[in-house]
Amino acid sequence: MNSSSSSSSHTHYSTSSSDTDTPPSCSAAVRRALRLIQSEDLSLKIEAAKEIRRLTKTSQRCRRQLADAVKPLVCMLRGGDDDSAELKESALSALLNLAVKDEKNKISIVEAGALEPIISFLKSQNSILREYATASLLTLSASTINKPVISATGAVPLLVDILRNGNSQAKVDSVMALSNLSTHSNNLDIMLKTNPIPSIVSLLKTCKKSSKIAEKCCALIESLVCFHEGRTVLTSEQGGILAVVEVLENGSLQSREYAVGALLTLCQSDRFKYREPILGEGVIPGLLELTVQGTPKSQSRAQALLRLLRNATYPRSELQPDTLENIVCNIISQIDADEQSGKAKKMLAEMVQVSMEQSLRQLQQRALVCTPSPNDLPISSCTSEKRVQKKYSEECQSRPLSRWPGDW
Repeated sequence: MNSSSSSSSHTHYSTSSSDTDTPPSCSAAVRRALRLIQSEDLSLKIEAAKEIRRLTKTSQRCRRQLADAVKPLVCMLRGGDDDSAELKESALSALLNLAVKDEKNKISIVEAGALEPIISFLKSQNSILREYATASLLTLSASTINKPVISATGAVPLLVDILRNGNSQAKVDSVMALSNLSTHSNNLDIMLKTNPIPSIVSLLKTCKKSSKIAEKCCALIESLVCFHEGRTVLTSEQGGILAVVEVLENGSLQSREYAVGALLTLCQSDRFKYREPILGEGVIPGLLELTVQGTPKSQSRAQALLRLLRNATYPRSELQPDTLENIVCNIISQIDADEQSGKAKKMLAEMVQVSMEQSLRQLQQRALVCTPSPNDLPISSCTSEKRVQKKYSEECQSRPLSRWPGDW
């Protein structure tokens, strides 16, 4: 396969937003592909595999109609060393398209014995085969039934190696495949032995923080820091905590939930050890925003983490009421007072005001439901919430290179 095909290698399994039905003219193409894939002529097999790849690119119906092609395609993967790389590449890309959004095909591909050659391709000198194999494991590992079978093949260490040494697309596919496999028991132990966190952090640093990649990276990090080895590696990795904090600030709702979960796990395991490293990366503004604007789980986690970040060395009975304002003011008081501390206090006051206004609106809405009256006035919109969002955006954009507010 030439270099041009390599550069577009992942277009073969991308799907449109909604799979299209197979037009009548495709029925003949499906029958022809199924006939050619059974041929003894290798060139005809390759032609059939390429046609299957094309037909299944956007059509769910074609994936069902071409399910009988799975076994002959797997046989093509198992060809000897003398068989051309093109034969294996075309078969693997066809299987990959057959598996997308089709649970039955995912399972039948594994049952037909595809994992053995796919795993061997992860170690191949052929970069295209390695990339296709990684993408295949990503797709196949989405099936709960396939996860334990894939784990048993020894795929996890090989995927971590791809994450460490593969090209950019293979790294993305490997971290997503590892995230899929991490939900199966014992896989986290296997991953930890391969030291994946430096490579995960490296990918997290370079990807867009609101992307699906960042979400999968943070999901893995949250799972891995449940173990002492994971916590040690993350905090010793340069920029490790900072990368998680950046997702907490700028990630998707789900990513931010994973990010705050990872930081909370660190602090819960040993708050005296991890409190300063977390505070040093300027986590407070992001946590404040999450307490108001995050998912319910993120809000709860953010509030719990703020309590742990507080320097609570005195008995709880001597504390002021455990409000968000008192908790954060306590944290700020432990940090060197400067201009940034003033900004944080101002932001805190505005965030608390937003929270109060939201609570007031909820009370008003409940009152309206319980005692409706034609004379009730409409509830006014909360302009200060928009003001805080604008303020937060401006604060982030004006941060110095030394990273605000880590210089507190």
